[in-house]
Amino acid sequence: MQFKDYYETLGVEPSAGEAEIKTAYRRLARKFHPDVSKEAGAEEKFKAINEAYEALRDPQKRAAYDQLRARGYRPGDEVQPPPGGFGGGGYGGGVDFDEIFAGGGAGGGFSDFFESMFGRGRTGGFGQRGAQPRGDTRAKLAVSLETVHDGGSVRISVNDRTLDVRIPKGIRPGQVIRLGGQGAQGDLLLEIEYAAHPQFEVDGRNVIYVLPVAPWEAALGAAVSVPTLGGAVELKIPANSEAGRKLRLRGRGLPGDASGKVAAGDQLVELEVLAPRAQDDAQRQAYETMREAFGDDWRRA
Repeated sequence: MQFKDYYETLGVEPSAGEAEIKTAYRRLARKFHPDVSKEAGAEEKFKAINEAYEALRDPQKRAAYDQLRARGYRPGDEVQPPPGGFGGGGYGGGVDFDEIFAGGGAGGGFSDFFESMFGRGRTGGFGQRGAQPRGDTRAKLAVSLETVHDGGSVRISVNDRTLDVRIPKGIRPGQVIRLGGQGAQGDLLLEIEYAAHPQFEVDGRNVIYVLPVAPWEAALGAAVSVPTLGGAVELKIPANSEAGRKLRLRGRGLPGDASGKVAAGDQLVELEVLAPRAQDDAQRQAYETMREAFGDDWRRA
């Protein structure tokens, strides 16, 4: 099993903070997303980026990973898991990585290295933690935002068994799905959490999307196609918009629950103004014209 340098994958230093890691992940995920990237090997790079972010975004996972990395391993080095796996009192320091990773999560297809560190795969989805106490078995189930939005089912592996779990539309983090008789000695209780998404972040029932726009689109206004969990829609960008402005797509967030007590959320589109790189003389001349038109005092204006 080969060691993976997750910091190198995201292009950040080991001292990077949570915000820097999230920014690097979003930038790379947009670049290599299989639906938009034309680069060779984009799908594999996308999976590697998601795996790195999944390991570093969680403080407990990151601490366990840093503990192993501090032993001097480099990418490609062979790593031998200690008895019981990393999460069973080895490099994980006794941290309980009791999670199930289902299809349709944050990219899926985690490597053997990730699974050995964080509990997936060694016993069909659960971390190797020794004998379980009698009674119900509890675990976390990471669900994609698309599944939360539409409802559906996800397939999980538990103790060499494959189960299809029905996910109600609009399910919230922390809610529990009970599978009768599917635990070690009783029922299996699955606590829902939302898997990291390469395009969207969640704030309550609202979904946040960062939209790159060109300077002329922000200055003059434009109509731009924007992805949502329910499909692409056209968004009108008002003239004289500035970076950081948030535009609201009502009802395009996560749905409410079946009881009607929780209302559907909105999608908030945050504008990120980016200057395209000049690729030829005509484009460079266009920037020269803009500089002459606005002069050096545009910052004061």
